[in-house]
Amino acid sequence: MEEQENAHLLEPGLLAAWLAARSIARGLPLPVPEHGGWRVDTRLPGEIRRHVFSGPVPGISALASSIHGPHIFIKMCGSGEQLLRLLPPRWQLLPGGFFMSHEGGMHASALPAGYQLDVTRSHAITTARILGGDGCVAASGHAVEHAGVFVFDRIVTEAAHRRRGLGRALIAALAARQRSASARRVLVATEDGAKLYASLGWQIDSPYSTATIA
Repeated sequence: MEEQENAHLLEPGLLAAWLAARSIARGLPLPVPEHGGWRVDTRLPGEIRRHVFSGPVPGISALASSIHGPHIFIKMCGSGEQLLRLLPPRWQLLPGGFFMSHEGGMHASALPAGYQLDVTRSHAITTARILGGDGCVAASGHAVEHAGVFVFDRIVTEAAHRRRGLGRALIAALAARQRSASARRVLVATEDGAKLYASLGWQIDSPYSTATIA
């Protein structure tokens, strides 16, 4: 069966390290192994918890069958079609993304005139902001180095400031704070974001699919 042949579309250890670093970046509880994947009890508005899997493992079906209410998300490395085949009909797909990684050098990128970079560090979290001439936040993002990965998280450029190279400059500024040369740079991107990252030398390791009960 395809589910058995592709039980892990992404190395489980890499996914676990990314998920732990992402939880640190967002002030969430660390992931707990469960059902062949990991559970994060987010307890956020609109999200009770999420279950994350490195591929279409059998535990997904049993888990999904035990869930009957909204605000619980199943996320899996693999296509939406692969995920849906493991779920009861009450589940529906949400827009997907991509798990991506980057190797090699990452060069600094100059800011356009009128913008200023501000980088701070609080505990394990590095935060970068690019400020416009009026002091507004034009772009922002976070990074955490943990368990052999350097994770980029919540990289956002505001609509009025896009197509000016701010995303490129933001990523480079965060990457410059990486301490271990052996730490693997990883992130999860939306479909639009993946285009930017691909232009910066990032590669897609796996589709990243999400489903929930409406």
